[in-house]
Amino acid sequence: MKIFKRAYILMMVIIFCSQIVWAAPATSVLQKVRYSQSAEQVRIVFDVNELPEYTAQLSANQDQIIIDFTNTDSGKLPMLQLNDPIVNNVQVTQLQPGKQRVVITLKKPIVSYKLFTLSNPKRVVIDIVKEYDRKYEEQIGTGLKYASLYRSTKAGPISAYVVDLAPGSNYVVKPVLSNNAIVDLEKVQAMAERNKGIAAVNASYFALNGEIIGLLKMNGEIVSSPTIGRTALGILPDGKMLFDQIDYKGTVTLPDGATIAITGVNHERGQDDLILYNNYYDNMTGTNEYGTDYIVSQDVITAIGHGNAVIPPGAVVLSAHGSNETALSSLKVGDAVKINQTLGSVWDKTIYAIGAGPRLIKNNSVFLTSKIEEFPPDIAVGRAPRTAVGVTKDGHVLLVVVDGRQQHSIGVTLLELALLMQEFGAVDAMNLDGGGSSEMVVKGKIMNKPSDGRERSVGDALIIAPKD
Repeated sequence: MKIFKRAYILMMVIIFCSQIVWAAPATSVLQKVRYSQSAEQVRIVFDVNELPEYTAQLSANQDQIIIDFTNTDSGKLPMLQLNDPIVNNVQVTQLQPGKQRVVITLKKPIVSYKLFTLSNPKRVVIDIVKEYDRKYEEQIGTGLKYASLYRSTKAGPISAYVVDLAPGSNYVVKPVLSNNAIVDLEKVQAMAERNKGIAAVNASYFALNGEIIGLLKMNGEIVSSPTIGRTALGILPDGKMLFDQIDYKGTVTLPDGATIAITGVNHERGQDDLILYNNYYDNMTGTNEYGTDYIVSQDVITAIGHGNAVIPPGAVVLSAHGSNETALSSLKVGDAVKINQTLGSVWDKTIYAIGAGPRLIKNNSVFLTSKIEEFPPDIAVGRAPRTAVGVTKDGHVLLVVVDGRQQHSIGVTLLELALLMQEFGAVDAMNLDGGGSSEMVVKGKIMNKPSDGRERSVGDALIIAPKD
């Protein structure tokens, strides 16, 4: 009897243990993936019938969140495409029976998310936090540093790119001209490469024919004159930088002592203009026959023509129309004329000067000159991609680009750009051309994302290059 009882008990234990071993765990079914958005976060929800086990990790470069579900199954779920500045898409794949992988692909690296479960109904939830403020820095040369800033704001995300040049470094900051001439345009990347630029940004406003809109001075010679006194950056022989609103004044003194005002440098000749063309323009003036061109070499008129005059090396052409053509009509070959150009006593000492505007910071205070300098609303108002240059109290030069009009970066207003330049340490700063022209190149690579979706050809660039 005892033997029978023992056998009965042993049989029951075996049956009980067999039930534990053989019973298949409940399989979780991933039924649906959905999401919601706010200014602060993106929430992705996985609807399940049973809560699964899971693990999660960021990819090595932090541009994907990878979630592995175990003991799960589902039918074929389509990729979930998000219209969001942070999250690109969500893809569910079956790695093997009972194991699924969810890959959340991001449009930029993130470091903050929260993964948890909810009941009634059963869900696995991941909150991807949009609030971030991250800065990455890289030394690109002795005394030369590159940084990228990614920041969330209430209005949307901002991506900014900064090159910081320390004083005393073996580099120079200077403007370079597209194709080494006014006519035609060129991409910033090509200009940087051709001029051995370690870093470069777009610079002046420009016309479609390549003419610079505003002041440009290179190697001590005026390349383009402003039509209105606007903010400019000047660089002295010792590298010191100046910021101010600059006017151009040019005159021609005739043999009889009369003085005639030059109305522009290397610009298309208009009605009643007297335009000075030099070798920075092109080989020829491109002027029409409705005026007179005076070729001047060493203060002497060497030739007179009508339309599209050749600009000999080392010479200039004075192209007159209308009232100014009448004023110069007595001039003949061999006459001596005196050309005088000035930006003011201090600015005449600059080697380089580049105009754009408006001013952003003056003496460490926000100082916007949009109205004073008569900038139109497409520059002065609203958010946009922007480019700026500034200097710090201790002489660091800052080149800054902010992306805009894109999901990853909404752009900045001029006031926001000024505040950003202050944050970077600038005590003086000015705005350069922006919009689709805004671009930064470092070591031959485009660092930002131009809003055109590609590089735009521009009139000139501001580069940092090794000293000769």
